[in-house]
Formats: sequence, structure tokens, C-alpha cells
Amino acid sequence: MPGSTTRPNGADAQPSPPPPDTLPAEPRVRRPHGLTGSRVRRSLALMGRGLRDEWRTYVLAIGSSAVFGVLTVAVSSAIGTVTDEVVVPALAGDEAARDRIWVAGLVLAGIAVTLAASVAARRIFAGNGYAALQARHRTAVTRQYLRLPMSWHRAHPAGQLLSNASSDVEAATGVFNPLPFALGVVVMIGVSAVMLFRIDVWLACAALVVIPVAVAVNIVFQRYMSPAITRAQQLRAEVADVAHESFEAALLVTSLGTADREESRFAARTDALRAANVRVGVVRAFFDPVIELLPSLGTLLVLGVGTVRLAAGGVEAGEIVTAAYLLTIMAVPVRAFGWVLGELPRGLVGYERISRVVDAGGVLAPGTGGLPGAGGLRVRLDGVGVDVRAAGRPVTLLDDVDLDLAPGATVAVVGSTGAGKTTLVSLLARLSDPTRGRVTLDGTDVRDVREGDLTAQVALVAQQAFVFEDTVRANVTLADEGHGPDDARVWDALRLARVADVVERLPEGLDAPLGERGANLSGGQRQRLAIARALVRRPRLLVLDDATSAVDPRVEQQILAGLRHEGADRPTVVMVAYRMASVALADVVVHVESGRVVDVGTHDELLARDAGYRDLATAYAREAERRAADEQDAADDEIRRHEQQEADATADLPEDELDRHEDEEADDVVRRAEAGALEE
Repeated sequence: MPGSTTRPNGADAQPSPPPPDTLPAEPRVRRPHGLTGSRVRRSLALMGRGLRDEWRTYVLAIGSSAVFGVLTVAVSSAIGTVTDEVVVPALAGDEAARDRIWVAGLVLAGIAVTLAASVAARRIFAGNGYAALQARHRTAVTRQYLRLPMSWHRAHPAGQLLSNASSDVEAATGVFNPLPFALGVVVMIGVSAVMLFRIDVWLACAALVVIPVAVAVNIVFQRYMSPAITRAQQLRAEVADVAHESFEAALLVTSLGTADREESRFAARTDALRAANVRVGVVRAFFDPVIELLPSLGTLLVLGVGTVRLAAGGVEAGEIVTAAYLLTIMAVPVRAFGWVLGELPRGLVGYERISRVVDAGGVLAPGTGGLPGAGGLRVRLDGVGVDVRAAGRPVTLLDDVDLDLAPGATVAVVGSTGAGKTTLVSLLARLSDPTRGRVTLDGTDVRDVREGDLTAQVALVAQQAFVFEDTVRANVTLADEGHGPDDARVWDALRLARVADVVERLPEGLDAPLGERGANLSGGQRQRLAIARALVRRPRLLVLDDATSAVDPRVEQQILAGLRHEGADRPTVVMVAYRMASVALADVVVHVESGRVVDVGTHDELLARDAGYRDLATAYAREAERRAADEQDAADDEIRRHEQQEADATADLPEDELDRHEDEEADDVVRRAEAGALEE
């Protein structure tokens, strides 16, 4: 949609250049996104990949954190030196020491400012890295969504896909918030450990025992946390899926009065999610206090060992105090690693859920050839078959389909429900590839055509017309402002789709905003707008998959007739049709039943020789008559209601006012008759 660099199928023949901040294209040879090995190995791989992807940012973040760690350890030495060499002598009356008080103050102030600057730099760079990793993951997931075939999307609920791109990405990157701080302050552990060993080996061992204990606690924590967070992430996806279905079916839910059922269904999933989140919180509630408690227990252990060593004459009292202070400093990195370890189970679950999308198979391999030339494309299908798996067994949707469609022809594909019409026409736009055989356009296999060439010259319009919450112009061009077709081409497409009069009546014309999913347009108007969206690209092959089902039959025939009068450059039109009046306008009719082409010819030829087609045509005609009768009955009811309202309104009018009213009605009838004659 405008404002983004991603375009739906059927992009403009002259695409706008990508913005300069577009992420680089995905490499041809891509490493698997998923992680393998033990939990420790996968955890290290997760952190390593993230740091490697944004290594410049994280070098600065970790460096800033290391500066903070060094200064935190050094500040104790600086304060001690200032106290011993400046403050105490100055209080004793040493003039030289008094003269150095300002210098000492500036040194301490410099250390404080540097500490503050290192904290700010670490948070800024770590935040930038965290946001950049989220952008990378979301781009990878979205890119894969666009590359995967429709069969994959039909097998995965929309709410699940939304969850992959939102909550799963947040879970996968949550560990990178505390990670730079934890890695940077490792220096505090190193410096403190060296100083402890210089004081006394036994005191050092007592102080450092908290580190293996923290690792052991984390192993137990992950054993309980991983299944809990896995269920919570899955339930988040299910809640999103239920909510998405309810929003999409708002009209159905309201009209059938099933709001209570939907509320109960949503409440059941949210209650399960609440219970799962509580379980996660309970596990975390045991882990976090233990990690916070370890430094304090370590201090008590140091004091206990120090007392024994002091009694034995191994250390001095001041050295015990120094060791206790160093252990207090070590509490900072221990807590930092506790935050990292606490986020790792959630990060692994989120990353693995993303990896299932990024590593999904079935991606259509892009071609490298072009489709040179002008005018309608010649379409051939040679021995085409499509097999899928359903309920664990193979199902044949198309079998041994052979077709040869002339350039510029208008072709109607007809058949009963489930005959394979949509599967057949979707192959032309390469929404999926055939299992057997080949589909060629002007002699080139669609699998060998570059994606840009294919979407520029083949436009598919589906029955469900999607309208973005944007302007008319943006919905037709699907291009960013200042790019794509100009307004003249947009108006030409709107006229050809017989929707220009609707847009002209809008207050702002092409700049008129359309509601969410085109809520301020009728179903037929949305379909005509979708046809204009395809026509503005001037495709050489236009595929209409029952794209006029909600369009008035008269308007549908006008659109098809307009396409036939486009001259030598008119596109080849392949349409799934149900109205016999529209089928009769086609140059060629393809009758499909049970995944096979039964017959190919003109409408009259098939009526004469294809009994199945005659039955189908009769059924279509009866359905059309029924719909026309229903529409006429509704119109008659409206007329009777209007006449009754008019009669009630004029019952008490004076005679001269009644005569004037009758004259106005007569004039209105004449105007309507003239307008109808002019339209015919």
C-alpha cells in the first residue's frame, strides 16, 4: 500500500525505484533460519546471530557498557585515593592537600559524567540494535509471506500469521535488551576476581561460587519455563486468530445474532492465555528472587569464610571488607546475566516459531526470462495437472488439461462448483505451479519468467475485491505518491471498468478516502474498482476469477464489450463466468468438470454438442431469472411503499397543491423514460 515498498501481485509495468533505506535483497543461497542442537547451543546461536547481524551497533553498545563496568570498579579506588591523599591531609591542615581539593573534585566529577555518558550510550545503541533486529525479522517474515504459494496461506490462519510478525518477533528479540549490558559488565567480574585472588584464594572461591550456582538455577528454570512460554505464545496466536475472524465476519455475526457465541469463544481463548501467562509469571517469580538473592548469600559466605581466615591470621579485617565490597560490585553483572537468562526461553520459542515460516518449503523459484512484445498474450496449457494433499491423502484438482488460447481472445471458463475453474486460472498468474505439464505465455514457461515481468503483464482480479483504507487513486495505482500511472491513465481505467461515474460523484474525486475495506462502496463498486486497478497496468493477460459476480449484468456486459474494442493492443481475457449473457460475449468457452476440460468452442457450438454444457447453461439461466425476479419483487415493494407514502402525504393537500404535485410526478416519469431511452 502507499507508504510501503511492498506491492501486491500485478505491480505496475514501470515500478517506482525502491527507497534508499530498503534492506538488501535476500541472497540466493540462504542458510536455514532455524536453530539446531541442545538448548545451550541454540541459546548461544540465537545471541550470536543477533550480535553478528547488527555488529557495529552492538560493538558500540557493549563497549559503552564495558566503560561503565571499568569505571564502576575504578570509582572505589579513586574515592579511596582522594580520601587518603587529599581529604584526610586537608582536614589535618596540609595546605598542599587543600590546594588539590579542586583537582580531586574535578576528577570525581569527570568520572561521574563519564559514567552517565556510558549509560546513555549503552541504552541508545542497545535500543537501536534491538529495533533493527525486529525490523530484520519482520522483513524476513513478510518477504516469505509474499513468496509462499496460496496453498500454504490457505493452510495457516491469518491470526497465526499476524502473531508470527508481531508477538513472536518481540519474543525472539527480547533477550537483546539486557544482553549488551550483561556482556559489557563482564569486565567487572574479571577485575573483581583478580582483586579477590590477590587478597585471598579462599575468599575469592567463596565469592565466585555464586556464578555456577546461578548457572544451575537457570538450567532448572529453563526446564520449567520453555513449555510454559511455548504454550503462551501459541495461545497468543490463537487469540489473534479468533479476534481476526470476528472482525472479518462482523456483518455476519451481527446479522445472525451470534455475538454471544463469539464473545464466549474469544473469552475461552483469552482465559486460557491468562492462565498460561500466570504460569509463566509463577515460574519467573521463583527464578528472579533467587538470582537477586545470590549476591547477598555470597556476601554472607565471604564474611563467614573471612571470619575463619581472620582468626587463622590469613587476612586482615580491611581485606574482608574489601572482598565484601567487590562481591557487591559483582552483583551487578550477576543480575544482568539473570535478566538475560530469564529472557532466553521466550526468545528461543519466538525465534523457532519465526523460523517455521522463514524455512517453509514450497516457495516458487523465480525465473530469469522476460515477456517481450505487445498485445494480448498467447496462452497454452500442455498436459497440466495439479495435485494437493488433503487429510493426509493426495487429491487431484486438475488432470491432463490442454488449452490453446489465441492472443486478444476473450475466453469464458465455465463449470459447476468445485470443477477446478479457480485452480486453472490461478496458474496463469502463477499463484501456484502445476504438478505436471507446463503453462506458457507467448511460448515461454511461466516458471521461467521474471516476477516483475509476470506481474506487469498478467493481472488477476479475484471475486473478493480488497480495498485499502486510502484514497481512490492509491487503491487503483497501488503506488507511493509521485510514482506509478498518472491521473489520465487512472481515469481511463475507471471509465473502462464503468466506475468513473461513481468516483466523479465523490466530493474529492481521486483523492476521496475510502473506508476500511471500501465500506463506503457497494460490492459491485468494489469489484469494478478492482478491475480498474488491473486495467491501469495495461496488462497483456487479464484474468477475472468471477470478478463481476456483484456487478449489475448490464454493466458487466459493458465492461466486457469495452475490452473487446481496445484495438490491436487489447489484452487476452480469461474469465470465470456464471452469467450466460456474459458467456455469450466470449470468443471461446472452456467447459471444465471434475478437473478436466470437457469441451472447447463457442457458446453456440457447445450448446449444440455438449449436453453437460446445455444443462449448465439452463441452470445458469434459471438462477439468473430467479435473481432478476427477486430484484423485481424488491423494486415493486419499494415502489408500492413509496406510492403509499406519497398517498399519505397528499391526502390532506388542497386541490391546487394536489394538481401541482401530480404535474411534478408526471414530469418525473417523463424524465426517467427519457434517461432510460438514452442509456439504451
